[in-house]
Amino acid sequence: MSRIAKYPVPIPSGVDVDVARERISVKGPNGELELAPHPLVQVDRDGDELKVSTRDESKQATAIAGTTRALVNNMVVGVSQGFEKKLSIVGVGYRAQAQGQKLNLTLGFSHPVEYAVPEGINVETPSQTEIVVKGADKQRVGQVAAEIRRYRPPEPYKGKGIRYSDEHVVRKQAKKK
Repeated sequence: MSRIAKYPVPIPSGVDVDVARERISVKGPNGELELAPHPLVQVDRDGDELKVSTRDESKQATAIAGTTRALVNNMVVGVSQGFEKKLSIVGVGYRAQAQGQKLNLTLGFSHPVEYAVPEGINVETPSQTEIVVKGADKQRVGQVAAEIRRYRPPEPYKGKGIRYSDEHVVRKQAKKK
């Protein structure tokens, strides 16, 4: 069995988990998430814990059990605490402004860039050079942050662009005469 799947997923108070054979739904203060587990994996509720096990002893079932356990744990953490990604903007004249479900970016292009934020994700701009992406679904939060970063990734000579707040950009030396 997978070493990750051995560990049970604790269910905190305030989170409701409904386990059916074809659906796992998790409800909490930050929203509701669902997962369709693989047929080789079985998820059982044992009091205030979720246990993931395999239906057979194949290598594929073992790998999928570990993945399913990680996905279920991310769902439980997401609806109880939530996930967030922080982005920072570096560059003269580069700025961001959140307006409802739209993010307006000025990134040195001849036109402003407008990003439509998907449902279930909140985008905040504490300052003009900071963007905070929040949500219950870890995958969607990371995807939205990556899509925003893709408009102007950091370049290696001056470091201008949108980067994750914990990202280190390796700078190159300019060409010498």
